Amino acid sequence: PVDLAQAAIGPGMAVYTRYAGVLDAEGNPVTVREALALINQVLDEALAEQEGDFDPDTRWALAWFEQFGFGEGEFGVAETLSKAKNTSVEGLVEAGILESRRGKVRLLKPEELPGDWDPVRDGRFTYWEAVHQLVRRLETGGEMAAADLLAKLGSRGDTARELAYRLYALCERKGWSKEALSYNALVQSWPEIARLSQEGKAPAQTELF
Repeated sequence: PVDLAQAAIGPGMAVYTRYAGVLDAEGNPVTVREALALINQVLDEALAEQEGDFDPDTRWALAWFEQFGFGEGEFGVAETLSKAKNTSVEGLVEAGILESRRGKVRLLKPEELPGDWDPVRDGRFTYWEAVHQLVRRLETGGEMAAADLLAKLGSRGDTARELAYRLYALCERKGWSKEALSYNALVQSWPEIARLSQEGKAPAQTELF
C-alpha cells in the first residue's frame, strides 16, 4: 500500500507543481498538504470501486469496520447495514467473522480467529476472513505460514490482496496506525509470500506426473 500511495502521489504532485499556483473551487490557494489529501482521497475512491469483487459478508464487514473498527456497535445498526449488503448478522456470525451478544456486535480480531481455518472446507468463505487469517499467520508464523494459506486460496488470493490494500488505505485515512501496520506488512510481504506458496506447490505437482 505504501508503494501504491507513492505511485499515485508522484503523478498527482507533478500536475500540482506544473503551475505557479493551484486554486480550489472558491479561489483559495491549495497548499501542498491539501493537494496530498486530495490525491489520497482519489486513491481511496479508486480502491473503493473494487468492492464489487468482494462477497456480501466482506462488503458488510468493510462498511462496519470503517465506522467501528474492531470495537462494539449496536445490533440494530448492524442488522440494518446487513440488509443493505444482502446478508444478515446471523450469517456473519456463522461465517466466523462476527460476535453478537447482549445487543452488541463486533468484528473478530485476527488473533481471535481459529488457527485451523481451511478456506477449501469453509462453507461460507469470506475474503474478510481470508485477509485476517493471512495477517494472523504472518504475525505468528512468518511468511512461510502465510504462504501455506495463500496456496490454499488459489486464484482468490488476488482479491484478498485487493482487500488488504483497501483496508490499509482506510486505516491510514482514519489514523489507525496499529491496524494500518498489519495490513501494510501483509501487502509488502506479498511478493515473497506468493513466491513461497508457489514453491510449496511445485513438489506436489511434480508427483502427479
